[in-house]
Amino acid sequence: MKAATIRTFTTVHTWTGLLAGFALFIAFYAGALTMFHDEIDVWAVPHSSEAAADTMDRAHRMLDGIVATSPAAKEQIGVTLPGNHPSHHIAAYWFDKEWKTQSLTDAAPTSSEDHEHGLADFVYELHYTLGIPVAGIYFMGVISIIYGLALLTGLLIHLPHLVRELAALRPGHNLKRLWQDAHNVIGILSLPFHIIFAVTGALLCLSLVTLLAFDRLAFDGKLAPASEQMTSAMPDIKPLGRPAVMLSPQELAARARQAALAAGAADFEPDYMSYKHYGDAGAGAEVRGTSTKTLGEYGMVALSAVDGKVLAIQVAGKRDANHATYSGMFGLHFGTFGNVTVRWLYFLLGLAGAFLFYSGNLLYIETRRKRRQADQPLKVRAMATATVGVCIGSCLAISAAFVANVVSPFLGSRPEAVVQPVCFGVFAAAVAWTLLRRPARAAVELLWATALLSLATAVLDITLHHDRLLRSMAEGEWAVAGVDAVAIAMAVGFGWLAVATRRRTIEGDPNSVWAGSGRAPEKLVEHVA
Repeated sequence: MKAATIRTFTTVHTWTGLLAGFALFIAFYAGALTMFHDEIDVWAVPHSSEAAADTMDRAHRMLDGIVATSPAAKEQIGVTLPGNHPSHHIAAYWFDKEWKTQSLTDAAPTSSEDHEHGLADFVYELHYTLGIPVAGIYFMGVISIIYGLALLTGLLIHLPHLVRELAALRPGHNLKRLWQDAHNVIGILSLPFHIIFAVTGALLCLSLVTLLAFDRLAFDGKLAPASEQMTSAMPDIKPLGRPAVMLSPQELAARARQAALAAGAADFEPDYMSYKHYGDAGAGAEVRGTSTKTLGEYGMVALSAVDGKVLAIQVAGKRDANHATYSGMFGLHFGTFGNVTVRWLYFLLGLAGAFLFYSGNLLYIETRRKRRQADQPLKVRAMATATVGVCIGSCLAISAAFVANVVSPFLGSRPEAVVQPVCFGVFAAAVAWTLLRRPARAAVELLWATALLSLATAVLDITLHHDRLLRSMAEGEWAVAGVDAVAIAMAVGFGWLAVATRRRTIEGDPNSVWAGSGRAPEKLVEHVA
């Protein structure tokens, strides 16, 4: 390629990385934690067991009661099932002017918009919406497209020297070169996964927008009504106008499991089902469940809700191309196609991805700073401040949410009510703190604060819930112990980063935004000499 072409690609790569970098840092960091969503949920809320013999009978009675008081629920009402997930509760969902929900422990239905999410669900929301209501998911879809453009231009820039740069990691006094090498190596090694994340992220976040656009432009309004059948197993069924007794969720789940195994699925664990035309002789039920040993873990079985007759099957081993693609897209994005080793790999890739965007910002700063003057350009100081405040501040905020989840019950609050305001409040405070302090000083302080909060997460949980920890370990359940262990490991990691950043402020180039005001005089003299 010509030098001018490479410069153009470099410019595009730089600005697309900067535009999307902050959002992607939060998405990747939160996404790494989301790989252990169920484990975090078990750790966050000591759930009461729903394994009682009459639990599913109570769920059936709850559905009957909802339909009796809310006729709109007859058209379609869904219920979540606990399955093998100890963090999952039984709750019903239906639409009556707005989406409503009710669990076995609720005295009355509530709006799903007012439903407070626990810690694990909140971290998951940060991953795909940044916590922005309504528009957040579409914003992240656009970010995923920009992210894809940054990947493409980065590949074109480094393609001629791909093999050489893959093996280049040159530690030494030239910190910019070291950051560049680390950025390139991580980007090249994880490129296939980043392509997967960019493509599937854009599709998942913008699927509704794309559907509506194609519906208007190319399908004369016929695509949207048909979209439900594209993503479900339920055929187009009509009510018969005669009342009938519905099979219980337990019976339907058992029949769906039997049908899925007969169709070739290695296993099938129902976790959600949806009734259509509840209470009518023509009613149907679609049972969604997970299977192992397949790229797309989710499958669906549609049955008659009256007699359990199988109407359609979309499970591993018996899927059409559309459902196989759609299910596989979820599996690739969330790493659900493998065992715990794959989840740990995705966890590390998430952290590496966050580092990729952080290091990209540092390279921008190092490339544009003045080497021979202490007063740096505004764009350099602004980028350094934003990088510290947003990136390190988001890590601090998430750690604070974990601590708040532990201590809130002892302060008379519900964890679901405090994790979100604490997270956003600490994030805003971190950004404000970075604006008040020099970036280098704020970076060290925020890194130490994140390390201490991460350590406090484990220490407080072990101190306050040691009985639960010992009981779960005795039962062979390692979710609680695992979250505590990772919190301690993260504390060590952030502590090491704080020490390294502090060393940089003392021993690094004094003409830098990362130079600390507390620089040792002898180091300054030595550097000038």
